[in-house]
Amino acid sequence: MDDFEITNPMYTNRIKKILEENYRIKSIEIEHDMIEAEPGQFLMVWIPGLGERPMSIANNRPLTISVANVGTVSGELHKLKQGEQISYRGPLGRPFDLGLQYKTELKCKTTQCVSTENSKFENKCDCCCGIDEASKQESGHPKLGTGNPKHILTIGGGYGVVPMYFLCKTAREHGIDAYAIIGGRCEKDVVYEKHLFVVCKEVFVTTDDGSRGKKGTVMAEFEWLIKEKKFDWVYTCGPEKMMKAIAEKCVELKIPCQVSLERHMKCGTGVCGSCAINGMLTCKDGPVFDAEQVLKFSEFGKVSRDGCGNRKEM
Repeated sequence: MDDFEITNPMYTNRIKKILEENYRIKSIEIEHDMIEAEPGQFLMVWIPGLGERPMSIANNRPLTISVANVGTVSGELHKLKQGEQISYRGPLGRPFDLGLQYKTELKCKTTQCVSTENSKFENKCDCCCGIDEASKQESGHPKLGTGNPKHILTIGGGYGVVPMYFLCKTAREHGIDAYAIIGGRCEKDVVYEKHLFVVCKEVFVTTDDGSRGKKGTVMAEFEWLIKEKKFDWVYTCGPEKMMKAIAEKCVELKIPCQVSLERHMKCGTGVCGSCAINGMLTCKDGPVFDAEQVLKFSEFGKVSRDGCGNRKEM
């Protein structure tokens, strides 16, 4: 039997601050700088007696999650107060690729090596430098993009806006210009607009009823924007039908695109299989996938599954 190694222990830390984002979303800042976390990754947050739920990482310094009050676990999270404790595992999953050098998923397999100041990888040894593509594939997190983007576009619908802040913040820290499109049903559903204005070159807002920003969907704004500006890479998270339309358009225009999927998760480590989609595990192989890859999934944009594994038409 293969050895099983726990690489993501359970943390328990105090809540530093709670922010009201809108009428049903709260952001919880935790007294923990999770410097190893990368945009697109997630936590499994634990409520004793109720279980765990996956939560996108909204920021790593300080570690932040944004919680929509839509169920039993999220409802209990909304009851937590500043100074109380919260437990979680992470970071988990495959992150977005910004063309940066790897920090967390590659481990040196050489038993005799010494870390030096010249190491290209943070907290890694010199023999990890210049790791080849085969090793990246073996790590489980091969690069999704090629080259180094200078201008990126992020598109978030609904709660999918949350991980885009962490992505745009990281892009800015590395000299990459980030633009953001965020969408909601109406003005009260729009979140993270002010946060994104701090880290993006421009932010575009759409609502279905026109109560905030432009009236219409993010897709209409996206199609207009890609004609006005040149983007090296596109990233999207939100309703799956929205992401499918964006992925199809990017493939048509030959713009590299990365998609963050959401599926029902129980373990977050690839053991239970509840988050499977066409043979891939969202928690381990994703949640971030390349657009061309997800468009080959027959269930993408059409079918999801509940906690019992039953198929649900979208």
